[in-house]
Amino acid sequence: MPDTKAPDASRRSERSRRAIFDAALTLVSETGYAKTTIEGIAARAGVGKQTIYRWWPSKAAVLLDAFLDLAARANEALGGDADSEIPDTGDLAADLKYVLRATVDEMNDPAFDGPARALAAEGMVDPELGARFTEALLEPQLAYYARRIEAAQAAGDVDPAADPRIALELLVGPVHHRWSLRTLPLTHDYADTLVDLALRGLAPRA
Repeated sequence: MPDTKAPDASRRSERSRRAIFDAALTLVSETGYAKTTIEGIAARAGVGKQTIYRWWPSKAAVLLDAFLDLAARANEALGGDADSEIPDTGDLAADLKYVLRATVDEMNDPAFDGPARALAAEGMVDPELGARFTEALLEPQLAYYARRIEAAQAAGDVDPAADPRIALELLVGPVHHRWSLRTLPLTHDYADTLVDLALRGLAPRA
């Protein structure tokens, strides 16, 4: 007997959404943010532009959700989930080097680099987009660092008087500075050196 079930609309919508995300990320990497358009995304994804406008108000919103989805999939591929924390093996230096090296690898990945630069640049002129990007992606990641540093303080490995937020910025700030300005290459050795220097300054006072 033939299958007469109606098509699964939710599955079709998810396929369209995935195609839109992939198209947006590919186009912004190939042509840059300024030349990426809703029409171009729709054509690359094989959907009508009205489909995109039904879900997102602008290309910036499409790109932001596409990038957040990319980051979530990359985290899942590494065995993590939405609530992944920085490992706590008891060796703070090793734990921080592990996660900072992964951050360096991500920033060097062309699949992340183009969209991330486009969002960072657009976020500087579009405060609402910048705030969404920070709230949805950056702040949760920074919170992982803060919690790991607080755990190290409780274990006596970090000066209890140190502000965890400032402490984590000693690690991630230089990485983002080197990435955004392209001053020098981002490498694992650089990540390791940052951790060693930061922990030297954060060591408990005698």
